[in-house]
Amino acid sequence: MTKHSKLAIVTGANRGIGLEVTRQLAAQGWRIAACCRDINKGAAALRTIEQEGFDIELRKLDVTRTADCQALAKWLQSGEQQVHALVNNAGVLLDSQSDGSADPLKLEATLAMETFNINTLGALRMLQSLAPLLAPGARVVNVSSGMGQLASMGDGYLAYRMSKTALNALTKVMSSRLAQFSDGKIRVNAACPGWVRTDMGGEQAERDVSQGADTIVWLASSDEVTFTGGFYRDRKRIDW
Repeated sequence: MTKHSKLAIVTGANRGIGLEVTRQLAAQGWRIAACCRDINKGAAALRTIEQEGFDIELRKLDVTRTADCQALAKWLQSGEQQVHALVNNAGVLLDSQSDGSADPLKLEATLAMETFNINTLGALRMLQSLAPLLAPGARVVNVSSGMGQLASMGDGYLAYRMSKTALNALTKVMSSRLAQFSDGKIRVNAACPGWVRTDMGGEQAERDVSQGADTIVWLASSDEVTFTGGFYRDRKRIDW
């Protein structure tokens, strides 16, 4: 991986929105460290876009393991690499209609804990590990969901909803904390991609992955983004 262009870290990069964010940023000339739990699945997925000559390096990373996040930081330090964008995309939807866990009255606490460990604490581990490596003016984008939006909270899927509401809280807190780093211009924002046709969203979803990735990539890369601590959909700020 060369050092002449900006570096983005993307978690959950082997499929869906994460893969599309990787593709779009790479197409803009970014170097990408594409992180995923299963290195074989990641390699297979990235073959679909590597042929375009993008500068992408696959890294094995499980966001539930602090050691993995710290190992990524050590790898970056060893190459004297700074991070210009961190996209915390790795996430799961474990609540299910088929087993009844989507019903808040039937949700097992262990399932909620597993969801939090990935969707919320995974982003926390990444931020704690990589904060010292964020370049001046770096961007952090936490991939959230309208299902975690308190202003329009609905019924069902409680584990997923709570994990994304908590991720939004993490976004606000870290936007204040990271404002103390470097030149004070590190931006931390959350993005709702909308209902996207992925393994998680299903075939009936309204948007394709390019539409779902658009606001995330914009927050990670556009010069228009001078704000921090907000929640965005379709490049517009929305209520928490």
